[in-house]
Amino acid sequence: MARNQNFLDKQKKLLEFLKQRNLVSSATGEEMMSEVEAAGKTLDEVILERSLINVEDFVKTKAEFLNLSYIDLADKEIPEDIINIVPVNVAEHYRMIAFDKDQNRLKVGLVDAENFKAIEAMDFLAQKNKLKVDYYLISSFSFNNAFSQYKDFSKEISSALAVKAKEDSSKQQDVNLKQDESLQFEGIVKDAPVAKIVSVIIRHAIEGGASDIHIEPLAKETRVRYRIDGMLHNSLVLPKDIHTAIVARIKVLSNLKLDETRAPQDGRIRLVINNREIDFRVSSMPLLNEEKIVMRVLDTAKGISNMDKLGFIGHNLDILNEGLKKTGGIILVTGPTGSGKTTTLYSLLAILNRESSNIVTLEDPVEYFIKGINQSQIRPELDFTFASGLRSILRQDPDIIMVGEIRDNETAELAIHSALTGHLVLSTLHTKDALGTVARLLDMKVEPFLLGSVLNMSLAQRLTRRICTYCKVEAELEANFKQDIIKKLKDIPEDLIKKAIPDFDFNNIKFYRGEGCSHCGKSGYRDRIGIAEIIDINHEMKNLILSKRGALTIEDVKTNQPFLTMEQDGIIKSILGLTTIEEVMRVIQN
Repeated sequence: MARNQNFLDKQKKLLEFLKQRNLVSSATGEEMMSEVEAAGKTLDEVILERSLINVEDFVKTKAEFLNLSYIDLADKEIPEDIINIVPVNVAEHYRMIAFDKDQNRLKVGLVDAENFKAIEAMDFLAQKNKLKVDYYLISSFSFNNAFSQYKDFSKEISSALAVKAKEDSSKQQDVNLKQDESLQFEGIVKDAPVAKIVSVIIRHAIEGGASDIHIEPLAKETRVRYRIDGMLHNSLVLPKDIHTAIVARIKVLSNLKLDETRAPQDGRIRLVINNREIDFRVSSMPLLNEEKIVMRVLDTAKGISNMDKLGFIGHNLDILNEGLKKTGGIILVTGPTGSGKTTTLYSLLAILNRESSNIVTLEDPVEYFIKGINQSQIRPELDFTFASGLRSILRQDPDIIMVGEIRDNETAELAIHSALTGHLVLSTLHTKDALGTVARLLDMKVEPFLLGSVLNMSLAQRLTRRICTYCKVEAELEANFKQDIIKKLKDIPEDLIKKAIPDFDFNNIKFYRGEGCSHCGKSGYRDRIGIAEIIDINHEMKNLILSKRGALTIEDVKTNQPFLTMEQDGIIKSILGLTTIEEVMRVIQN
């Protein structure tokens, strides 16, 4: 108990120091401290999870608080003889890195300056090498950048390919073409260089913040692409002759059938990478002559984001908070694949998750595990579908039900029935915008009077790339383009703008962009943020659904409630410097 109080006292002192440096407001500080006390997290974890402060600014201030020196290693090249003073396994385990040396004084960066075992280990290595150590506090980003210099991506792959080529040349050249395929695969899968190549591809995807890995067979080569912040980037080109071996290795890891190459397969892998437990959803797809593999990265260590971080601010956040107070009805999140619908649903569930509620989910697949929520994976091959699962859930005495997706008439009908019987139902739907939800459900044969009775809220969203906070600068827009944006701004009720931007002034509108730096891979963007539109299905909207039977317009919505379109929400976020106006227009046009 004493140790716990000592920990809290230290966190409070650090928080006071941050307030003195004007990095955190008093109100935000109270919220953060409540989360530290309730969730048992450190202040560092809360700040970084919620992106409340620029990471380097926070680490620099914390270094000052601890009376330590600070350094940013993002752009620093470390000589090989210096970085190797700390063995790679020691550096990875203790998250510390040697980055410079002046005669007999070694400079070492630490992510956690209060990890005394790390300091003990470093002092032992220094003594062994007859060196004295100067310690610096560094961010996780600095560490990851420096640590990557132990190994170079292309060198690792080239080394593995060279080993494989050497092994191949030593094998017999005459292969029995009628040999059983499964025996050939068995040999391929045990091929150590191939396992190394797959390991490197996966690890670099994680270090680069990729959400998906594409391994694609082309005419004369195999292409590896990573999806980072919603955009695919070419990462690696491999010889075509190892494509089958790479696919086989991934199939073994994800328990897929090696000898089934003519039908799509789905599997899952759980790996520990850089001391983080990460899940991968694996999909194989037969093409003309080879199979393509796509791996979705499900990083459970990231946790569930709060609504602010997802991009819900001002008016939209108010509507969401009001909607979550209702104990019955349906909340629908809509948008195309990859628009962040599931992430939003998880965040809503995290807000609703309390001891007094029984929350049950049906998902395909379960992407993140939330303590205290009963999560279930559908299995169509066992006739456990969204529809059949929903019937079972109603016998589980639920208060809140989350259905991963409403795909057909039967699921829609059951979801409506669940809401009518006093349950709060959350689900997703594929529609273009928030208003399209009504037409889509009516198209699924839901009666207008039932839909009007149970629909609480329709939320449509897209994801835009977030401006990198390390290289954000003011941007000058082309005159005609700027005038067009200002014209669109004037269509937004001023009170809705001021809910998000209290000091908004039409005569002083600024836009921003990222110049490009090492933190964002020179792209100017780092991470993503949502833009959204939300329709509150109030009494007037319920009457309109009944009378117009789906033939609703945006004007109908605007006449009975304050409303921001997705484009308008994006424009507000571009003025706040969260994304660029060009990025908003790109996403809206798509």
